[in-house]
Formats: sequence, structure tokens, C-alpha cells
Amino acid sequence: MGLLEATVSFPNLGIEIEKMNKFITVFGYEIAYYGILIGIGMMLAMVVVLHEAKITGQDTEDYIDTAIVVLISAIVGARLYYVIFSFDNYKDNLMDIFKIREGGLAIYGGIIGGAIAILAMTKIKKLNFFKMGDIAVMGLLVGQTIGRWGNFINREAYGGDTNSLFAMKIDTWYPGVSVQEGVTYIDEANRYIQVHPTFLYESMWNLMLFILIMIFRKKKQYNGQVILWYFAGYGIGRTIIEGMRTDQLILFGTGIPVSQALSALLAVGSIIALIYFGIKYKGRESVWGEDLKKIPKEEKE
Repeated sequence: MGLLEATVSFPNLGIEIEKMNKFITVFGYEIAYYGILIGIGMMLAMVVVLHEAKITGQDTEDYIDTAIVVLISAIVGARLYYVIFSFDNYKDNLMDIFKIREGGLAIYGGIIGGAIAILAMTKIKKLNFFKMGDIAVMGLLVGQTIGRWGNFINREAYGGDTNSLFAMKIDTWYPGVSVQEGVTYIDEANRYIQVHPTFLYESMWNLMLFILIMIFRKKKQYNGQVILWYFAGYGIGRTIIEGMRTDQLILFGTGIPVSQALSALLAVGSIIALIYFGIKYKGRESVWGEDLKKIPKEEKE
């Protein structure tokens, strides 16, 4: 059996994927599938965002302008977050910080960076931050759902040992696959591990959350409510899933997974805010599509 054969399988589901590579070669240049998936996620995210902006009567040009700034800020934020909480890997060679193609992006850093960019752009354009944020998180969920499959291609962001229904078996003799601390081999040759596919759990959780938000978004009673739905829902899922992962970023000197702690805080804070504003705006009509009311009827038609 060659090293590229049967690289990843889901034995309890009867699924086996052969000759799966991390890159596609175009004119002698290697392009990572991870990057391709991230790109697809971003494009579909923009499709969702622009569609929502259009049907709610907002100017799509504002979202296009903002998206350019958000993209740059999110990448910088995602990289900084990862580097800060894994600085021991970079302190001896600071130039490695700029090698993004080798991996090392954290979603919470991207969210922070993107939020800062949206805040800045809404101040400049005199727009409502929370209204734009409500639509932005819909696109974010699409990007997250698709982007997590890049972790699958890279055989990373997995959990601990398991023989559950969705257990993922990985051939660790394949170049570039790292075995995280705490994971044990299932064969005497120390070749295969069988772990929780946490990338799959999170991707499916994000997809479910996106569907729910799309169903209920027209019922939002105030701008910012969809943002709270996102952080409450994503925070709960990420808190649970992060606890399964074996590659956690640890909060300095505490042993606490930083993303798990942040997820729990965001979930609790968002739920409290939803309860508070739910009481405050009880009985209020939906503000979804409020900009449509400003458009003459003939223009809508």
C-alpha cells in the first residue's frame, strides 16, 4: 500500500478516501486545497451578504466596500490571535510569523479583526454597525461551514481517541500529518490513529445555526439581535467541540483553552443580553427590512 492510499477513512460509516493530497499543482505551482476552500467560503459568504443587503433595501456598494477592508483585517487578526497564543513556536524565528501558507489562523482572531473593520467603516460611512453586523454574521457562518473542511484536507483540528459512529481514521505516515499529544495509535506499527473529526462537528453545527438564523431572521426585533443569536449559538457549540480538540491554544500559564473560555463567555453574555432585550422589546414589530419602507413602491417593483 502506497503512502497516498487510504489516507483518511471513516470505518464505522464504511467510507474510505484514497490518494487525498493537500495541494493541487497548476503549472508547477502548488495551491493548497485549504486556501481554495477558504476562497470558496468567502465568495459564497459575499453572495449571502449581498443578497440579504439587497432584499432588505440596503446599498450593496456599502457592503462591497466594507468587505474589502474586512477581509484584510480578518486575516491579520486571525494570524495575530494564533501567533500570540502559540508564540513559543515563533519566538526563535520571527519571520515564520509571515508564513501563513503553512497554516496558523484562528477564527476568533478573524472575527475580532473583521468586527474592528466593520466598526471603522460604519463610522466612516455613517451606517448602523449592528444592522450591518446582523448580515455579516450570516456570511461568516457560510464561510466557517465551508472553511472547516480545509482542516479535513490538512488532517488537523481533530479530537481525541474514539470509536464512535463518526470516528476518523488517519494514516500518520503521510507527509505533513502531526500526531497531537494525548492521541494513541491503534496499530502496532504506530501508523494509524482514530479520532473525533471535530472539523466535521463544527461544520455541521455552523450549518444548522445558519439555517436557523435564515428561518428566524425576519423576526428580529432590534438591530444586533442576529449577532447575539450567532454568538450564543456558536459559543455553545464551540465550547463543547473545543473541549474535544487536541490542538488547543492555551491561555498563558493557566492550562485553559483560550477559545473554549472565550466561547463560554460569549455564549453566556449573549444569552443574558437576549433575555434582557427580549423583555425590553417584547411585542415590538420586526425591524428586518426597515430600509424597504424608505423605497418608493414603484422602485421596489
